[in-house]
Amino acid sequence: MNYYFNEGFTYTVQPGDTYSMLANRFSVTPENLYAVNPGVNPYFLNVGQPLFIPSSRFSQNFHRQKECITPREVELMRDERSLWEEHVAWTRMAIISLTFNLPDVDFVIARLLQNATHMGDMFRPIYGDAAASTYADLIKEHLLVAADLVKAAIAGDSQAATEAEELWYHNADKIAEFLSNINPYLQEEKVRDMFYTHLNLTKQEAITMINKDYQKDIAIYDEIEKQAREMADMISEAMIKLYPDLQR
Repeated sequence: MNYYFNEGFTYTVQPGDTYSMLANRFSVTPENLYAVNPGVNPYFLNVGQPLFIPSSRFSQNFHRQKECITPREVELMRDERSLWEEHVAWTRMAIISLTFNLPDVDFVIARLLQNATHMGDMFRPIYGDAAASTYADLIKEHLLVAADLVKAAIAGDSQAATEAEELWYHNADKIAEFLSNINPYLQEEKVRDMFYTHLNLTKQEAITMINKDYQKDIAIYDEIEKQAREMADMISEAMIKLYPDLQR
């Protein structure tokens, strides 16, 4: 049964339903559906689950609203993207320096770790000092464990590599939990999936570099850059939703 309201109606999910199918059926965009159903995982719809379907008028107004991007919103999203682009770029340089034992390795890793500090500083004016410090520590741990994993792989130490990889994914779990706790628009499962994808791609990048499969390594890095921008947008968009004043 569907229940109607002024700005739309509640739809009961049926077998085989997906966000894209429902968006097409009801003439709305998947983005609109996601915006008005913040607690729903768009990748796992359950049969019998209620889903709010916005009216076409609501969708048009929402679309017009999203077209009005403020300078502060642009700045926030640009800065978050910049940090994640630096994150994957310096990670790549660290992988190269470690793999080929370059003399700049210590300097590169030191610069890579600055990224954690900068990510924390990005959070400071929005979430406060405590959250900023916690996030910086979690990202620093993420980077240090990644370096340990690459070192173990280069040395052929499978046990150390396995242990580092387990710590790496455990750290991703902690990051996902932390981000979902400070912002309800960051669903823990979705954040975890995004970080797991980031880890998997970074691991492939390291392996292909160690194996000197450079063409494949470059193709993987292209994926890493794209996915990093998606992560950045997910985080900055959640900030804007939680604190509407950021849009002014």
